[in-house]
Amino acid sequence: MRALLALCCVLFAPLLLADPYVALYRAAGWEQQQQHFQLALQNAQQSYRNSLPEAVYQSLKDNSQRRLGSAHIEQRLLNSLRQQGLETAPALAFFSGPVGQRVVIQEVHASSPSELKRNAQGIAPVSASPERRAMAQRLSAVLPVREAGAEVALALGSIAADSLSQMLPGLFDTQQTQNLVQNQRDRLQQQMAGDLVQTLLHVYRELDDHELAAFAEFAESAQGRAYYAAALKALRAGLAVGQPLP
Repeated sequence: MRALLALCCVLFAPLLLADPYVALYRAAGWEQQQQHFQLALQNAQQSYRNSLPEAVYQSLKDNSQRRLGSAHIEQRLLNSLRQQGLETAPALAFFSGPVGQRVVIQEVHASSPSELKRNAQGIAPVSASPERRAMAQRLSAVLPVREAGAEVALALGSIAADSLSQMLPGLFDTQQTQNLVQNQRDRLQQQMAGDLVQTLLHVYRELDDHELAAFAEFAESAQGRAYYAAALKALRAGLAVGQPLP
């Protein structure tokens, strides 16, 4: 058995590494962001533990894992990128390069449980030169920060809805569900429409001006815009908020 497992690793590992979508998924920090999301999911599940009967709580936990388990999200996300036919080379080249790697480090750090806890009451103001603030303004116009943030919040906030729908089948039809999800999505995006420039200055505060400018240039390029549009669509497919459970 061990020999068989070793052979499988030898045969299939190169195939995984050769898959440009998997390579981009890893280079852009999605894998690490997934780990942070799973920790947030566990906290959201735990918040219901003392307020629900054990059987209902277990149903909630099982349903949320079916929708939001790491392997399920990853599969749907990668499938979406493939179906969109995203040209991976430009984004992979950027995120594999020194500036892209620095960008990923800052983004992963910003989503870590410790950093989220530290900023739960708001982000401390960041002083910046007019030039640096202008670069953050450029990024705010092209990065789907509000949209992605709303999607994650929707996913974490919907873990009880799956169990409710299961216990009360037919409570909402597909169109009603989609309307409710879109209304909530719009509301969350409006709530997140604060000082996005200040948020970006905070998240990327460790980047120097040259790195921040290079990041802005990539994000504003046709290839960068294509990547972020595909990434947002893939994130929505991966989290599958409002979609029927498998």
